[in-house]
Amino acid sequence: MKQILLFLALSSTFLFSSCEGDPGPPGPPGDDFLAQTFEVTTTLSFNPQSNLYQTNRISYPFEVFESDAVLAYRLETVDEDGFDVWTQLPQNFYISNGDVIQYIHLQTFVDVQVLIDGNYDPQTLPLDLTDNQTFRFVVVPAEFADAQMSMDEAIERFNIQF
Repeated sequence: MKQILLFLALSSTFLFSSCEGDPGPPGPPGDDFLAQTFEVTTTLSFNPQSNLYQTNRISYPFEVFESDAVLAYRLETVDEDGFDVWTQLPQNFYISNGDVIQYIHLQTFVDVQVLIDGNYDPQTLPLDLTDNQTFRFVVVPAEFADAQMSMDEAIERFNIQF
């Protein structure tokens, strides 16, 4: 019985590892777009008008379009191998006194800003959550979808061939 199972396992492994399908259709013609990223180390300061900690507005060091998607990350730590460990925003923290904070980001196509929102006492917020925070912003190129495009127009525009 063991020999039959061994034979079936080896033959199925050989069968599935040798399978190869047709290549998929090529992507749309044109330039390849890559996301752009930049990092900022800053201190969040308390704004009494909004009752929140926030960064100054951070301008992008490159051109950003209104349709682009902006992702934000906070440097959590550096591991024992020296690699940065990033956490995507929003990010929650539960503080020992029972307070809850959340890092969030606001964005336009001109600038981005990070805030600390939540249910917390600004007077007791630990400085290690506000001072010398490093954020990474990734701008992913995108275009607004054209809801008026028909299937035939999409096939022609993106040169899709069957």
